[in-house]
Amino acid sequence: MNARVQDFLAEQLATRPEAPALSDPSGAAWSYADLDRARVALAAELRSAGVQAGDRVLLMVENCVSAVAGLYAAWELNAVAIPVNARQTEAEVTRIIDHATPAAVLLTCDVSPEAAAHAARLNAREIAGDFGSLHLATPLPSSPDADLHDVAVLLYTTGTTGDPKGVMLTHSNLRFGARASADLRQMLPGDVVYGVLPMTHVFGLVSVLMAAVSAGAKVRQESRFSAAKLHAATHEDVTILPAVPQMHALVMQYSREGGMAKLASPTLRYVSSGGAPLDPAWKRKAEAFYELPLQNGFGMTETCSGASATTNALGSPDTSVGPVTPGTECKIDDQAPGGNGAGEGEVLVRGPHVMKGYYRNPTETDKAIDAEGWLHTGDLGKLDENGRLHILGRSKELIIHGGFNVYPPEVEAALNDHPRVVQSAVVGRRREGDEEVLAFVQVAPGDEVTAEELRSFVKERLTGYKRPSQIIVATDLPAAPTGKILKHRLLTAFADQLA
Repeated sequence: MNARVQDFLAEQLATRPEAPALSDPSGAAWSYADLDRARVALAAELRSAGVQAGDRVLLMVENCVSAVAGLYAAWELNAVAIPVNARQTEAEVTRIIDHATPAAVLLTCDVSPEAAAHAARLNAREIAGDFGSLHLATPLPSSPDADLHDVAVLLYTTGTTGDPKGVMLTHSNLRFGARASADLRQMLPGDVVYGVLPMTHVFGLVSVLMAAVSAGAKVRQESRFSAAKLHAATHEDVTILPAVPQMHALVMQYSREGGMAKLASPTLRYVSSGGAPLDPAWKRKAEAFYELPLQNGFGMTETCSGASATTNALGSPDTSVGPVTPGTECKIDDQAPGGNGAGEGEVLVRGPHVMKGYYRNPTETDKAIDAEGWLHTGDLGKLDENGRLHILGRSKELIIHGGFNVYPPEVEAALNDHPRVVQSAVVGRRREGDEEVLAFVQVAPGDEVTAEELRSFVKERLTGYKRPSQIIVATDLPAAPTGKILKHRLLTAFADQLA
């Protein structure tokens, strides 16, 4: 059998089994040997529940040591792990279960009230052992899929129709992505990585967790972001901080409110920002606060996290997303929609980090990956004379809010379910270090519906980070003669109503 991602754990067990591997806010502190014992015990539970090789195991979790054990337990059985944020709504989770047909669902109820609510609906039972405490449900019978023999995880995004798409990342994808991230950060045994980025998303899963295990570092898991906790952790043991701009902004605000202009961490040596473009002024402010260079990069779920990254010195004016990572290829298709025919166009990448495809969706897979293996990212960019990639925009309209992917069709579908909504359009608007979700809703003349009513309506259909920060209600939206909403005109057309 080819190398598996769990082989990184085996390497640590062979050389330094008692070295620290994981901790979380419950007080749990696991060595690599502890993680291995947890993996074996939880795999036995899954096996008893009927899970076989080729099955799917849904992990409805928030960051904690038991959630990590769930990954390795699934891989021990040659099953596929599906990490899903427990804060997703019942409707969102149901769509994923219907598509992936998992043989088992593991839930981290101890750290997530939302997971506990899902567990009750799924009639999950509590299990406990060397892996801590989890809840286990078996909503569907075992249904092994031989086509998943090399797949480690399915990470769900939302397609252009609002339907879920399961990105198949192989063991080879994860191994390549983990080592690329570890090498980029020069991660070593003894490093402590702050693990607040959700392991249910590719950034937290690959660039944090898998990278740390590959290097023999420790991950300090946090289930929910708190500026106070982050500040404290950087004054205790954290050496590597990967985060999204919103997190950096909040810890800077927390420090200012405490009368501290700089972080002054005695341990921190590496800081990176991902999930959103860097504004030059904001970058300078962050670097002055950390007294360290703020590195940036470009990646997506389909590229197993990073496809390019910077290694800049402190004070560098560079706001690119860096050169491509070693072993990765990148080119610009300036003839694609949105291209200018002169070096600016769609970003295409190729390499060992590119996904296998979308699960049970060959049509979308063929649209994304061409016959030569190039992934068409849907992002617009250019390469400068030094080979650094600059991202110019998103042709697919993806919004990245707080480091999470927000797909407008999914938000629009939730709004359009309201009986008095004719149609809606959702766009992103840049804010300092982040993007906010804005919704424009058309109702029929004479119909009355308030923004607050719509906000309450979508609350049951969308998890928090997908909900619009502002909803504009109108009887008319800018449209082409065909009736298609002209999204690029919305911000201008309603400028006087936007906060």
